[in-house]
Amino acid sequence: MQRHLTDAEFLAELEPIAEEGLNHHLRVAKEWHPHDYVPWDLGRNFAALGGEDWAPEQSGLSEVAKVAMITNLLTEDNLPSYHRGAANHFSLDGAWGHWVNQWTAEENRHGIVIRDYLVVTRGVDPVALERMRMEHMANGYDPDEEEREIHEPGPLMISAYATLQELATRVSHRNTGRICDDPLAESMLQRVATDENLHMVFYRNMFSAGFDLAPDQAMEAACAIIEGFRMPGRGMPNWRRNSVIMAKHGIYDLRQHLEDVVMPNVKKWRIFERNDVSAVGEKRREQLATFLEDLEKQVLRFEEQRDRMLAREAAKAERSA
Repeated sequence: MQRHLTDAEFLAELEPIAEEGLNHHLRVAKEWHPHDYVPWDLGRNFAALGGEDWAPEQSGLSEVAKVAMITNLLTEDNLPSYHRGAANHFSLDGAWGHWVNQWTAEENRHGIVIRDYLVVTRGVDPVALERMRMEHMANGYDPDEEEREIHEPGPLMISAYATLQELATRVSHRNTGRICDDPLAESMLQRVATDENLHMVFYRNMFSAGFDLAPDQAMEAACAIIEGFRMPGRGMPNWRRNSVIMAKHGIYDLRQHLEDVVMPNVKKWRIFERNDVSAVGEKRREQLATFLEDLEKQVLRFEEQRDRMLAREAAKAERSA
């Protein structure tokens, strides 16, 4: 019978792995500065300082790019809540604390650079953006509440969730950059996406080590997170509408979620190849296999519906031309 580890035991056992992961991250992470990705020469005063307030025609972004930029930025903005959750589950002592603070500092740059870019280029309405930021951050985000809907939260569960979330955010940033029709915006978001990928690697490796320590517990955590995964930004204003727009235009859709986020980690963690789980773990991954089969069917249905919708919109635009 496998030993069941407590959260404290996981943290103690995994701290050397956390230190190794932190040191690797510090070696490979490239220093960069938000001000280098902002075209400051395009900036000018708003009305409060004698200039001109924002108007829609000032933006060089498409409506889809605006939606994606705002969604990505507001997701980054809730960093205080994310930091609190990480500190509560990983602690602020030793290697864990160093990682949590390093991760927080790096994530903070993402919100800084995206907001500066949008304000200077007048890409979106800064008043509406600030009101949404205030509402979103005032609501906060509780990872405990999020994870408790599917499982009791803990360092193992949080590591699994963060792995998928960081990778999903990477995909969203990269695809947003591609539709901005601005090489500087694309370069900026590629830089942010690179950070997200490095963060994902840390959490993925932590979870891999946890899998070796307690296979059945890790199997349950991985399956629960994959089956119940939702992005942390879902509480922001217009979340559902914006998510639909982003999915419709290929910024983050079900196929990307399955093929670019879920399956790479299923393979990395060798979920269907492991031979160290008990009958309990085996039953759990059989349930996951059924879930993934159903998710593939959902992907196909979504794409069929999207193709029909886009065809109707193209035909309507052609008739109106």
